[in-house]
Amino acid sequence: MPDPTAPTLPPILSAGTQVVSLVTVRGPDGRPAHPRGALGVINRSPIDATHAYRVRFPGGVEASLARADLAVLAHYQRPDGGRSGDGADPAAAAGSADPLAEHDLYRHVMLRVVVGSRAYGLHGDASDTDRRGVYLPPADRHWSLFGVPEQLENDATQEVYWELQKFLVMALKANPNVLEVLYTPLVEHATPLARELLDMRDAFLSKLVYQTYSGYMMSQFRKLQGDLRNKGEVKWKHVMHLIRLLLAGVTTLREGQVPVD
Repeated sequence: MPDPTAPTLPPILSAGTQVVSLVTVRGPDGRPAHPRGALGVINRSPIDATHAYRVRFPGGVEASLARADLAVLAHYQRPDGGRSGDGADPAAAAGSADPLAEHDLYRHVMLRVVVGSRAYGLHGDASDTDRRGVYLPPADRHWSLFGVPEQLENDATQEVYWELQKFLVMALKANPNVLEVLYTPLVEHATPLARELLDMRDAFLSKLVYQTYSGYMMSQFRKLQGDLRNKGEVKWKHVMHLIRLLLAGVTTLREGQVPVD
C-alpha cells in the first residue's frame, strides 16, 4: 500500500514529448548552444522522476536535463492568452509560462458545492450555476519556490476554489461567501477531510457575522442609491441581495446557522 505521506512527484514524460527548456542548453563542450526557452523533444525518458531526461534540440544538440529544467510545450502560455504550441516562439513565451499549469491543481479540489441563486432557490432559466469550494495542493507544491495560488478561478464555468488555509482564514473572519460554501445543501463533491470540515462548520460562527453581513448589505444599499441617481430606478437584483443578506445575517446571529434557502 502506498505511503500517503510520501511526496508527490511529477509523472514521467514519455519519449517524443515536446518540451521547453527552463535553463540555458549547453553543448558537449560545455558552451551555451541554445538559450532558455528553446524547444526540444525528449529522446529518452528516465526510469524515475529523480533522474535526467535526454532531450534533442535544433541542430542535433542533445542535453541531459532534470525534470525541473523542463516544461511541457503545451503548458506554455503566451502573454495574449494563447499557447506557444500554435507556432509562437517558445523563447518569447518562456517568461510568461505558468510553472504550476502542468500540475493540474483542479484535481486537488476537496470540496465542490453550488452556491448563489440556485442554492437559494432564486434562479431562473438563464441563471448561471455558481460553483465554489476548497482545494488542498500537495505539500511539495506548497513548499516549492513557486508556491500555490490562493484561489483557482474559471470564469467560463463560474468556478472558484480557495486554497484551504485561505478558506479557513476567511471563514474565521465570517466572510459571507465562504460561510455560504459551508452551509449550502448542494454539495457535489466532498472528500473525507472536507466532510470533517462541514461537520465543524458551526465553529466558524461568531459575532463577526454582524460586521460582515452588515458591510455586505450596505454595499448593496449603495448600489441601489447609485441606480436611483444614475437611472432613476433600482435594479431588483440588488434589492433581492440586500434583503437576502439582511435575513441571513439576522438568522445566523439568532439561530447559530447560516440559512441558504
